[in-house]
Amino acid sequence: MKIKLLLLVSTLIAPVSLIFAQTADDYVVPRTQWGQPDLQGVWNFNSSTPMQRPERFGTQEFLTQEEVEADRLRLAENRIAADAAEAELVLNPVAPEVGASTGGYNNFWYERASIGDNVRTSLIIYPLDGRLPARVEGAAEHTANLGPDVPGERPVLAVFGGISKDGPEDRGLSERCLIGFNSGPPFTGGGYNANVQIFQNQDHAVIMTEMVHDARIVPLHDRGAIDDDIRLWSGDSRGFWDDDTLVVVTKNFSQLTPSFSRYGNAMDKNLTERFTRVNQYTIEYEWTLEDPSTFTDKIIATMPMTKVAGTLYEYACHEGNYGMLNILRGERMKERRGE
Repeated sequence: MKIKLLLLVSTLIAPVSLIFAQTADDYVVPRTQWGQPDLQGVWNFNSSTPMQRPERFGTQEFLTQEEVEADRLRLAENRIAADAAEAELVLNPVAPEVGASTGGYNNFWYERASIGDNVRTSLIIYPLDGRLPARVEGAAEHTANLGPDVPGERPVLAVFGGISKDGPEDRGLSERCLIGFNSGPPFTGGGYNANVQIFQNQDHAVIMTEMVHDARIVPLHDRGAIDDDIRLWSGDSRGFWDDDTLVVVTKNFSQLTPSFSRYGNAMDKNLTERFTRVNQYTIEYEWTLEDPSTFTDKIIATMPMTKVAGTLYEYACHEGNYGMLNILRGERMKERRGE
């Protein structure tokens, strides 16, 4: 069974691997009518590579060929096992335990792997151990997640979950439709809908993520920084061209968002993103995050963004945000029943 499965997965991936074999040495970057590298289109930034490197790899940055093959097999087996488990629940449904999370979407909706092989041991390439640097003493850690509520105080900087159900301010930022859970900036992949669309004209680039309806309009000319008192959910982005690389520097993030992952707040966060088209199907995306109030060192990560032959569709999961209404309504009903 494993041999057949490996042959199937290898057959599916092989054409994609050949695409990525094209190197920058013989690739001519397409240009816009203004002579700038053309980055326009829809790109997927999902990755099966973990953000942080498992400690067993130490400073090993890349997988061996044997480890790549094993990773292919593991991903395929995990998908088959998940599908089988969900099929069993359809035939023999089991109610979750009282107080337990019902989970999110079923396996069909999740993006479980990236296009092409996973060859890195982590997306983080600095620090050299591929892991987040130590946090600054006193930097907050936001523990709320897709489970029972956790004790805490407002403002809630966690993306998921919440601290109670007294009002919308007690819920996570994604539940409140303020920021997406993978769209950053920076982009981190994971989950689903890891797509971005890039538009360009002579003086601006637009970086649009449909989750949650965010379009960063990036001026490509120096028009001066905005006042430091102005704080934005996705920060204030300014861009310039470094040869064929679009460099986007973002500051002025809101202190009501985490700095990165579940740590700190973004008040002093400074993010530099680099977008370099390396072949017909791929943008090399690299970002550097510096936040002296949260981390003791900078973070550098890299991932491929892969061209998608399609369009973005409206992310309507929270349309009208009926989920928020029903969460609060359900809690009021529990209070009336004295639960």
